[in-house]
Amino acid sequence: MTDINEMRFDLQVISSWIKPDSKVLDLGCGQGDLLSYLQVHKNVRGVGIELDEEKAAFCIARGLSVLQGNFMEEVDDYGPGHFDYIILSQTLQQVYEPEQLILSLLEIGRKVIVSFPNFSHWWVRTQLLLTGVAPKNTQLPYEWYNSPNIRVITLKDFRKFIKKIKAVILKEVAINTHHHEIKGNIINYLPDWRATYGIFLITGGSGKGTKNKDSI
Repeated sequence: MTDINEMRFDLQVISSWIKPDSKVLDLGCGQGDLLSYLQVHKNVRGVGIELDEEKAAFCIARGLSVLQGNFMEEVDDYGPGHFDYIILSQTLQQVYEPEQLILSLLEIGRKVIVSFPNFSHWWVRTQLLLTGVAPKNTQLPYEWYNSPNIRVITLKDFRKFIKKIKAVILKEVAINTHHHEIKGNIINYLPDWRATYGIFLITGGSGKGTKNKDSI
């Protein structure tokens, strides 16, 4: 059983947005920490999809309902509005066709939660300005030639993208934490510069609600 204080900080925030008794799909669920917590503490009916065979096997051994495979293909098996929430955490930057994926998720999920590293963080900007080479830091720990991240995203980029596809941002939180760390804090002042990650709760164009800041 996973305790909330044992999860990554961004997952702690995400878990606070999920209502009890919801139906949840976690894409790239890793070892299932979030699914495990939601299943025990919020009585969710959760399904995960994980590409890594060892991680998927670990989830199944924990008693979680997890499929091993490519979620870009697996999501096509679900009908409209099948899930209350779909979670895409720290994975969007590794997706080849993000627009197609997000539109598909907004079709099969009533709400979609997305988190990703913020490429406009001040340290990333400083590295690029002063060194002239691809930035490398705790959130982006790879060299340009071996990184699984095939694109870079800023908070502003994502807001513009959501507007372009005529979706709605229901909640937005900027956080400062290191990769996979359980401690962090929410950034309210100059988030585009100071946040290492952004977390967004979005819905389709028919969704109602006003964008707001949120906290744990």
